Amino acid sequence: MGDAAMRLITLAEELLGAPFPVRVRAWDGSEAGPPGAPVLVVRHRRALRRLLWRPGELGLARAWVAGEIDVDGDLYAALDVLAGIVWEREEQGEDTRAVHPLRDPRLRAAARGLLKIGGVLPPPPPPVEEVRRRRGGPLHTKRRDKKAISHHYDVGNGFYELVLGPSMVYSCAYWTDGGTLEDAQRDKLELVCRKLALKEGDRLLDVGCGWGSMAIHAAREYGVQVTGVTLSREQAAYARKRIAEEGLTDRIEIRVQDYRDVRDGPFDAISSIGMAEHVGAVRYHEYATQLLSLLKPGGRLLNHQIARRPEQDESAYHVDEFIDRYVFPDGELAPVGSTVTLLEQAGFEVRDLEAIREHYALTLRRWVANLEANWRQAVHHSSPGRARVWRLYMAACALSFERNRIGVNQILAVKTPDSGASGLPLRARDWR
Repeated sequence: MGDAAMRLITLAEELLGAPFPVRVRAWDGSEAGPPGAPVLVVRHRRALRRLLWRPGELGLARAWVAGEIDVDGDLYAALDVLAGIVWEREEQGEDTRAVHPLRDPRLRAAARGLLKIGGVLPPPPPPVEEVRRRRGGPLHTKRRDKKAISHHYDVGNGFYELVLGPSMVYSCAYWTDGGTLEDAQRDKLELVCRKLALKEGDRLLDVGCGWGSMAIHAAREYGVQVTGVTLSREQAAYARKRIAEEGLTDRIEIRVQDYRDVRDGPFDAISSIGMAEHVGAVRYHEYATQLLSLLKPGGRLLNHQIARRPEQDESAYHVDEFIDRYVFPDGELAPVGSTVTLLEQAGFEVRDLEAIREHYALTLRRWVANLEANWRQAVHHSSPGRARVWRLYMAACALSFERNRIGVNQILAVKTPDSGASGLPLRARDWR
């Protein structure tokens, strides 16, 4: 029996300066660590070389995606204790991003340990699922945004059918008393329609329309005319097929189009559900101004958007490396207060904000359960690495929502005319 697991535990504890909270099972069959704790499986010493060449989150992410490390048992329990280490260090003011080993004594010692256990060979190439690092050039140009959207959404409609279920809604559901994921997604779409006060004959613009679920619900249940825009050709094709099957082609148009290129306003209402995270800080004022220009006086915007906690120094904010390289290239989160300010600066009157972060944790756990239950099919529709990306990403995000690391908010804003007549009732939230 080998001793790789004990050596890894010892190395981790030297680096952390604290007991390592999980068990480790190594490629040589050895196992060490606290009894009954979640088990981190290190299947190949190549994972250590990844950490040697890229210390920190990105090295671990590459090993996970490549299948060189895994978790035996409850993934949430393992991520909870491991993420707790990272969050505790952040709260103590430590920068958890990768640091060059030569600049940190602990990492120098860790590098020597990794050399002894993992061997010194050329750095393993990143998994094929990783987005190549983009150097130079402005963020969030139309061309760059289209590539980023394609990376995330053009994974294959069959894959998303397995994960999202029949609703085909890829945003936070709205949970009431029990019910299925499909019930909760229908209730979310209904809530959005009610907040927008849709009525027959209205024109609705659905920005980032996905696979057409919001457009179909609004047209079928409220009799509105819907224009949906997406940058994903796969989403658009799927949405058009669903719309034809519903007999709603006379009420819904789906376009492969950037929201910045929409010119056929005015609309009575705009829904933007889970899309604004792709806009980016440098473009958010343009986003808000463009949507305002597309609304009629008195028109409403429902902006459904994930938010992060504010930083003491906002210039210190950085995009999570795993998310940026494997999930949402160029995606950015902003504090909800910043989003409200930018909407108001553009000319909107913000009338309601509903925080629903616990709802997203429940939604993500259902998506993870769907993925795990259909694992072989999901791998067939994408790749083993891509399926592993989504499993890790969604499980980690569920914990982040539960621990109030991130949130999600529905912001209702109005293009209030000069008369001041917003069109909203005196009693707020009558849509309930």
